[in-house]
Amino acid sequence: MLLPALLSLVALQQSTSTAAPPQQIAKVEVQPSGGEVPIGGKLKFTARALDAAGQPVPGAQIGWYDNAMQGEVDSTGVFTGGYQGYSRVTAVAYVPGVAGSQVFGTALVHVLPEPPARIDLDPRPARLVAGSRLTVSATAFSRHGDRRTDPVTFTSSNPRVAAVTTDGRLRALSSGRATITATSGPATETLALQVLPNTVARITLEPALSNVRTGDVVKFTATARGAAGRPVGDVAVDWAVAAGAGVAEIDPSGTFVAELAGDYTVTASIGGKEADAIVHVAPREVGRGIEVRGRVPITMSAAEVWVHPSGSCAYLSTIADRVYAIDITDVTHPKIVDSMMTNARIVNDVMTTEDGKYGVFSREGASDRKNGIVVFDASNPCHPKPVSEYTQTVSGGVHSSYVYRGHAYITDDATGSMRVIDIQDPLHPREVARWQTEQTEAGRYLHDIMVVDGLAYLAYWNDGLVILDVGNGMRGGSPTNPQFVSQFKYDLTATYARVWQLFGQGFVRGTHTAWRQGRYVFVGDEVYAAHPYKGLQDGNNLTFGRLHVIDVSDITKPREVAWYEPTDGGVHNVWVVGDTLYLGNYQGGARAVDISGDLKGDLLREGREMSWILTVDSLGHRRAPFAWGAVVRDGNIFVPDINTGLWILRLEAKQPPVP
Repeated sequence: MLLPALLSLVALQQSTSTAAPPQQIAKVEVQPSGGEVPIGGKLKFTARALDAAGQPVPGAQIGWYDNAMQGEVDSTGVFTGGYQGYSRVTAVAYVPGVAGSQVFGTALVHVLPEPPARIDLDPRPARLVAGSRLTVSATAFSRHGDRRTDPVTFTSSNPRVAAVTTDGRLRALSSGRATITATSGPATETLALQVLPNTVARITLEPALSNVRTGDVVKFTATARGAAGRPVGDVAVDWAVAAGAGVAEIDPSGTFVAELAGDYTVTASIGGKEADAIVHVAPREVGRGIEVRGRVPITMSAAEVWVHPSGSCAYLSTIADRVYAIDITDVTHPKIVDSMMTNARIVNDVMTTEDGKYGVFSREGASDRKNGIVVFDASNPCHPKPVSEYTQTVSGGVHSSYVYRGHAYITDDATGSMRVIDIQDPLHPREVARWQTEQTEAGRYLHDIMVVDGLAYLAYWNDGLVILDVGNGMRGGSPTNPQFVSQFKYDLTATYARVWQLFGQGFVRGTHTAWRQGRYVFVGDEVYAAHPYKGLQDGNNLTFGRLHVIDVSDITKPREVAWYEPTDGGVHNVWVVGDTLYLGNYQGGARAVDISGDLKGDLLREGREMSWILTVDSLGHRRAPFAWGAVVRDGNIFVPDINTGLWILRLEAKQPPVP
């Protein structure tokens, strides 16, 4: 969870005064009311605190913060653009010594995208048969990998061999060679083509018939053959899919998936010849119920949960000053048996070493501004004891941490960097490495980390997914020498068009979490509207967020192949066991999603959502669900809810089909 940047401001003085009551602040006037800056550019803002008559309030002071995090604003009101998008610069006016005197004023800043620097083409055929038609799509990117929406135009060096329309519709006309050039601003990309004589007599298409469910992926292969039946060779195929009332897609590689049940006709075209195949698609039908097995309501906001490797105890962190130890020997009667107190306003992540002897939890908002991490002895699982802390280089706060093979990989709120802390000697933790993205310091923020098989998966907010070698060996990396492997960025503003259309630009959005499972990395976003619906109270909130499915079969070239986006909440933290993905859906409660087989397209519309439950009852300190995430152990799903505490759930057995 990303709390508002107000946490980073100096706490406003709340004592009362015996002097005459000061004038009240009615509004804050910010000038200019908006503007544009390039990445790295600066814009100076000023603010005035005014009373109801429009007069300046004597003694009022101004603090500044950037709510959307596309840049940063300093204490004098100077904003520096960091990442493309819209940022909402906020001035906080208050009268020192007067409780509740804060009033806010905002200005919208558009951080302009950088010009196109490269163009990606899809598909990239090398050979076509004369008479073939194909559409080539093009996407422009900036030098920092930001997707651009600039128009791309196409030209051909030899239109008699291969003609192309300005928007990418390609026609192979006669044998020979041609170069197709795509242009967007200063960026160009070329595609070298060889057009072969058309000797195609027929096309064989496999499989000819398929019986699948919605969401199942079918990979088609088309082979062009001459009169003697011999394959013509590797040539480009134009794919199409048709249906009655169904919805399906097929990509340039011949990979098919359907969202709705029905009968579909897949057509492959090469050199004017066609072949068809039929796909019968049935409903997926993976729905299952959820059983509530146990509950631990608490009187403050809950955060993360972690189950000790022994399975006897769970640790529940809080958006407060403590971590609870909960006996889960009997999951139907869990009970708090101990706690670890600390100086913090937020204890976010908590996790143990693989052997369960020690653990780490992160801290933010300490009154002495010494945040960092706390190392605790977990050898007696239900009675953990803090034994040391590390604050030297991360006193600005640690939002997230991940423990892996004697090291804690942690986020540094102050610099947006990853720090690697050696905890092999738990009493004397020490920093051994630091790594950060280098697009800009303004707006750089690292939210979450997962480490699997010596590779660190960093959810880097504006920078997307970043993968590092921290011991895998593919780039010579180690815990003391992290090495870059690859990065995947996506257009957050475009992805959440419905959010800014409803609530305006300047909304909070960023890459929030990453989970590696098999050949996929599941990357979740955290999204808050620029302003909530008026009248929401008692813990209600509006969040949004998509779960991107990133294929890392070629880990140097991550690519998005599928997504899951609930319509009633926002993806927060996830956990995967086997073919099931579990997640906290914030105000939408807890979810379970079927991720069996290959993944492609819109998982929600394909019917892969298995089950859900609103994590709310009369026992929580607020009667509104706000599920944080999920941890799964022995079939039990441990779901911490910010408003209602800990839930222990289990998926019910799948019901047999109705005869």
